[in-house]
Amino acid sequence: MAAVAPLESPDLSDLRAAGLRVTAPRLAVLAAVREGSHLAVDEIAGHARDRLGAVSTQAIYDVLHALTKAGLVRRIDPPGSPVRFESRVGDNHHHLICRACDALVDVDCSVGDAPCLEPSSALGYTIDEAEIIYWGLCPACQPTTEKRVNTS
Repeated sequence: MAAVAPLESPDLSDLRAAGLRVTAPRLAVLAAVREGSHLAVDEIAGHARDRLGAVSTQAIYDVLHALTKAGLVRRIDPPGSPVRFESRVGDNHHHLICRACDALVDVDCSVGDAPCLEPSSALGYTIDEAEIIYWGLCPACQPTTEKRVNTS
Protein backbone atom coordinates (compact mmCIF):
# COMPACT_ATOMS: atom_id res chain seq x y z
CA MET A 1 0.00 0.00 0.00
CA ALA A 2 1.44 3.39 -1.05
CA ALA A 3 1.81 6.16 1.50
CA VAL A 4 -0.63 9.02 1.11
CA ALA A 5 1.00 12.44 0.84
CA PRO A 6 -0.25 14.89 3.50
CA LEU A 7 -2.55 17.63 2.28
CA GLU A 8 -0.83 20.95 1.83
CA SER A 9 -2.00 23.67 4.19
CA PRO A 10 -3.23 26.99 2.78
CA ASP A 11 -0.42 28.76 4.67
CA LEU A 12 2.21 26.52 3.08
CA SER A 13 0.70 26.99 -0.39
CA ASP A 14 0.46 30.76 0.07
CA LEU A 15 4.11 31.05 1.13
CA ARG A 16 5.20 29.08 -1.92
CA ALA A 17 2.93 31.05 -4.26
CA ALA A 18 4.45 34.28 -2.91
CA GLY A 19 7.93 32.97 -3.69
CA LEU A 20 8.91 32.66 -0.04
CA ARG A 21 10.85 29.79 1.49
CA VAL A 22 8.68 27.71 3.77
CA THR A 23 10.08 27.82 7.30
CA ALA A 24 8.59 26.95 10.67
CA PRO A 25 8.70 30.58 11.89
CA ARG A 26 6.96 31.82 8.71
CA LEU A 27 4.25 29.19 9.04
CA ALA A 28 3.76 29.97 12.75
CA VAL A 29 3.61 33.75 12.25
CA LEU A 30 1.28 33.53 9.24
CA ALA A 31 -1.03 31.16 11.14
CA ALA A 32 -1.04 33.51 14.15
CA VAL A 33 -1.96 36.54 12.04
CA ARG A 34 -4.68 34.62 10.21
CA GLU A 35 -6.17 33.20 13.40
CA GLY A 36 -6.09 36.52 15.26
CA SER A 37 -7.57 39.91 14.70
CA HIS A 38 -5.31 42.93 14.28
CA LEU A 39 -2.57 41.49 16.48
CA ALA A 40 0.40 43.41 17.86
CA VAL A 41 3.90 41.95 17.44
CA ASP A 42 4.06 40.71 21.04
CA GLU A 43 0.78 38.82 20.57
CA ILE A 44 2.02 37.27 17.32
CA ALA A 45 5.29 36.30 19.01
CA GLY A 46 3.38 34.62 21.84
CA HIS A 47 1.32 32.56 19.40
CA ALA A 48 4.43 31.64 17.41
CA ARG A 49 6.30 30.61 20.56
CA ASP A 50 3.35 28.46 21.63
CA ARG A 51 3.70 26.57 18.32
CA LEU A 52 7.49 26.49 18.04
CA GLY A 53 8.99 26.88 21.47
CA ALA A 54 11.82 29.39 21.18
CA VAL A 55 11.88 32.03 18.45
CA SER A 56 13.54 35.42 18.74
CA THR A 57 11.65 38.68 18.59
CA GLN A 58 13.93 39.75 15.73
CA ALA A 59 12.90 36.63 13.79
CA ILE A 60 9.24 37.58 14.30
CA TYR A 61 9.91 41.08 12.94
CA ASP A 62 11.86 39.64 9.98
CA VAL A 63 9.03 37.22 9.14
CA LEU A 64 6.39 39.95 9.43
CA HIS A 65 8.43 42.17 7.11
CA ALA A 66 8.73 39.36 4.53
CA LEU A 67 5.02 38.49 4.76
CA THR A 68 4.01 42.14 4.43
CA LYS A 69 6.32 42.68 1.45
CA ALA A 70 4.88 39.53 -0.19
CA GLY A 71 1.33 40.83 0.33
CA LEU A 72 0.26 38.01 2.65
CA VAL A 73 -0.35 40.28 5.66
CA ARG A 74 -1.09 43.96 6.08
CA ARG A 75 0.68 46.25 8.53
CA ILE A 76 -1.46 48.80 10.36
CA ASP A 77 0.48 51.56 12.07
CA PRO A 78 -1.97 53.82 13.93
CA PRO A 79 -0.40 56.89 15.55
CA GLY A 80 0.07 56.44 19.29
CA SER A 81 -0.70 52.72 19.18
CA PRO A 82 1.41 49.63 18.63
CA VAL A 83 1.86 48.36 15.08
CA ARG A 84 -0.66 45.65 14.27
CA PHE A 85 -0.97 43.05 11.55
CA GLU A 86 -3.94 41.48 9.81
CA SER A 87 -4.54 38.92 7.10
CA ARG A 88 -7.21 40.89 5.24
CA VAL A 89 -5.28 42.03 2.19
CA GLY A 90 -6.13 42.86 -1.38
CA ASP A 91 -8.89 45.34 -0.68
CA ASN A 92 -8.90 48.95 0.40
CA HIS A 93 -10.72 48.71 3.72
CA HIS A 94 -10.23 51.03 6.66
CA HIS A 95 -10.26 50.78 10.45
CA LEU A 96 -12.14 52.04 13.49
CA ILE A 97 -10.11 52.37 16.70
CA CYS A 98 -11.49 52.98 20.19
CA ARG A 99 -9.63 55.72 22.03
CA ALA A 100 -10.41 54.14 25.40
CA CYS A 101 -9.70 50.39 24.97
CA ASP A 102 -7.72 50.34 21.68
CA ALA A 103 -10.21 47.93 20.06
CA LEU A 104 -9.60 47.92 16.31
CA VAL A 105 -12.15 46.71 13.74
CA ASP A 106 -12.39 46.69 9.96
CA VAL A 107 -14.76 48.94 8.06
CA ASP A 108 -15.26 48.74 4.31
CA CYS A 109 -14.70 51.72 2.04
CA SER A 110 -17.55 54.11 2.61
CA VAL A 111 -17.90 55.68 -0.81
CA GLY A 112 -16.92 54.81 -4.36
CA ASP A 113 -14.16 52.66 -5.72
CA ALA A 114 -10.67 52.25 -4.32
CA PRO A 115 -8.88 54.33 -3.29
CA CYS A 116 -12.11 55.76 -1.80
CA LEU A 117 -10.78 59.31 -1.64
CA GLU A 118 -9.54 61.72 -4.23
CA PRO A 119 -6.92 64.27 -3.14
CA SER A 120 -7.23 67.86 -4.29
CA SER A 121 -4.09 67.25 -6.37
CA ALA A 122 -2.39 63.92 -7.07
CA LEU A 123 0.87 65.76 -7.97
CA GLY A 124 1.54 63.28 -10.77
CA TYR A 125 1.09 60.17 -8.61
CA THR A 126 -1.08 57.25 -9.67
CA ILE A 127 -3.04 56.59 -6.49
CA ASP A 128 -4.15 53.03 -5.76
CA GLU A 129 -4.89 53.06 -2.03
CA ALA A 130 -6.09 55.33 0.75
CA GLU A 131 -5.47 54.48 4.40
CA ILE A 132 -8.09 55.86 6.72
CA ILE A 133 -8.38 55.40 10.48
CA TYR A 134 -11.53 56.51 12.23
CA TRP A 135 -11.08 57.26 15.96
CA GLY A 136 -13.80 57.28 18.59
CA LEU A 137 -15.32 55.20 21.36
CA CYS A 138 -16.54 51.64 20.81
CA PRO A 139 -20.03 50.75 22.09
CA ALA A 140 -18.59 49.13 25.24
CA CYS A 141 -16.61 52.27 26.14
CA GLN A 142 -19.30 54.84 25.37
CA PRO A 143 -20.91 56.32 28.45
CA THR A 144 -24.56 55.39 28.77
CA THR A 145 -27.22 58.08 28.81
CA GLU A 146 -27.66 57.46 32.53
CA LYS A 147 -23.97 57.99 33.26
CA ARG A 148 -23.94 61.21 31.22
CA VAL A 149 -26.92 62.57 33.16
CA ASN A 150 -25.33 61.66 36.52
CA THR A 151 -21.99 63.31 35.72
CA SER A 152 -23.48 66.59 34.49
